[in-house]
Formats: sequence, C-alpha cells, structure tokens
Amino acid sequence: MAAAAASLHTSISPRSFLPLSKHSLLKPHRSSQILLRKIKQRNCVSCALIGDEIDVIPVQSRDRTDHEDGSVVLMSTETERDGNETVVVGFGAAATSEGQLSLEGFPSSSGDEKRRENEEMEKMIDRTINATIVLAAGSYAISKLLTIDHDYWHGWTLFEILRYAPQHNWVAYEEALKQNPVLAKMVISGIVYSVGDWIAQCYEGKPLFEIDRARTLRSGLVGFTLHGSLSHFYYQFCEELFPFQDWWVVPVKVAFDQTVWSAIWNSIYFTVLGFLRLESPISIFKELKATFFPMLTAGWKLWPFAHLVTYGLVPVEQRLLWVDCVELIWVTILSTYSNEKSEARTSESVIETSSSSTTSIEPSKE
Repeated sequence: MAAAAASLHTSISPRSFLPLSKHSLLKPHRSSQILLRKIKQRNCVSCALIGDEIDVIPVQSRDRTDHEDGSVVLMSTETERDGNETVVVGFGAAATSEGQLSLEGFPSSSGDEKRRENEEMEKMIDRTINATIVLAAGSYAISKLLTIDHDYWHGWTLFEILRYAPQHNWVAYEEALKQNPVLAKMVISGIVYSVGDWIAQCYEGKPLFEIDRARTLRSGLVGFTLHGSLSHFYYQFCEELFPFQDWWVVPVKVAFDQTVWSAIWNSIYFTVLGFLRLESPISIFKELKATFFPMLTAGWKLWPFAHLVTYGLVPVEQRLLWVDCVELIWVTILSTYSNEKSEARTSESVIETSSSSTTSIEPSKE
C-alpha cells in the first residue's frame, strides 16, 4: 500500500477488467467515489488507487485505437490550495502500446476567483476613469458659464453674478457665431451627441459611470465633424431653396427636412458609425437597410412638431442651437437603435460561428 500511495501511475492489465457492452466512458464504482471525496487536503494531494481493491469497469471495444491511444477520464476530485487556487486532480485510463491500461493523475488549476477579481478591478478602474471624465468636463463647463464676467466681478454679489451670467453667455455665443459660425456649431453638436449617447447608455440600463467610452467618443466625433458643419450649410441651402415668406413655406420646409435631409443624415450617421466600429461594408449596408425606414418614420413622431418652431420662429443662425436641444432626445433614440442593431448582428454572427464549428467537429461514423 505504501508503494502504491507514493505513485500516481499504476499499470493494470486489461485482463483484470470485466467486459462492458457499450464503449462510452469508464465509470467508477460508487465506493471509489466515496473514497476520493474524503481525499481533500489543504496544501497537497496524495492519492492512491489499487487495481485489486477498486472495481473498475473497462471499455470493451473492437477498435484497436481504444486500447492504443485512447484516454478516458475515470474520476476527479478537487482540493483547495493556498486558500485561493483550486486544484483538480483526476484519474485517467490511458491505453499503452503494450495493451495495458494505466491509471494516472492529472492536475489542472482553475483561476475563476482570480478572474473575477481581475474583472472587478477592471470595472473599478473604468468607473474611476469615467467619473473623472464626467466630473472634469462638468466642472469645466459650469466654471466657464459662471465665470463669463469674472473681469467685472469686483464688488458684485453672488446674486448679480448668477443674474447676468445667462445674458452674457448668450452674447458670447452670438459673438462666436459671427467670428466662426461653423466651428461654434461643430462644438455644440459634438457636445450634444456625446451627452446624448451617454443618456442613451444610461437609458439602456448601464450604471452612471459604467458607460462605453469608445461608443460615446464615436457618437461625439460624428456630431462634431459632420452634424454641425453639414447642418450649417443645409439651413442656408434650405433658405435659398425656399426664399418665400408666405405661411405655406413653413410646412413645405418641414416636409423637405423630414424626407430628403433626414434620409441623408440618417444614412451618413449609420454609415460613419459602422466604419468607426470597424465593421465591413456589407454589414453596414445590412444595418442601413434594416433601419432606414423604421428610423425615418420614428423621426416623424418628434421632428415635425419641433421644426414648426425651427422654420417658423427661430432665425437661421440660431436654428442649430434649438435643433441640438431637441437632438438630446433624438440622439438618445438614434444611438440606442444603432447599437441594438449592431449587438444583434454580433450575437447572430457568434451563433452562426458556433453552430458551424459544432457541425465541423462532429465525428464521422464509419
């Protein structure tokens, strides 16, 4: 017994086994399972198995490979090591070229607990980064809005500062529109699209500081580079296309906006986001085809009413600011819809890949 306990490798002749009708798996006797459950130590594992004392039922197979290179797991047991790592020790029946079956132990470590700790650490780092970005951006924006009159604060009360801040910020915005209208509108659209995507992720159920930064950056980049500049030129083009001042011009502009311009902008938005996600052109085309009419008709529930104000009351240079305020609601819908379609396509591709892999590894029956 002592010599057998010192080694995890014991050779047993196939003649000592009883035949079995089905060649599936080697099943251990119940008494051996009870014996192995008791073999749990904290720092090491020492297991012994004697062929004459444990009933082992072998495989009776006509295929010589079952006796030459086949390996079947008989049993396994788990032991905790160092309080963190779980060591799995099993006994396998491996056939040798001499026609004998040998029982040998094989250890494998599982780092589930360490993986969970690493995931929690990564989430904590992401929360910290996101919280830092949000707090820094919010603090900067609030400080810029409140300190617009810091050169004239001498002798002012807090009430006077808060009273004149909105008025003077509006004057500063109009001055920026005169100096560089395209850049001012690009900045506004970039901020609105970033905040809109953040709201969309929170609406989808993500915690406040566990947002996908890459997704928010993509949406803000599209708003900054494309929406602000294109909208600036579009509103000027629309005024030149319909230069009349009659009452019927407003609904005509709304209809043109909600058909031609909405179709163009939605296509640009989905296409550019797809390229920023490094998707293939075929995948982007499928997404655009699936979402084009649903998104166009969804916009008709919101924008016709908003654009009655846009084209009826708001001056041309101020229209984008008003539209961007409404965009906070619309971008939330647009971003949510785009990412739902992207995630659905990713899930479908994963399912197709796994099903094709399962089909390819099925053994051929002779």
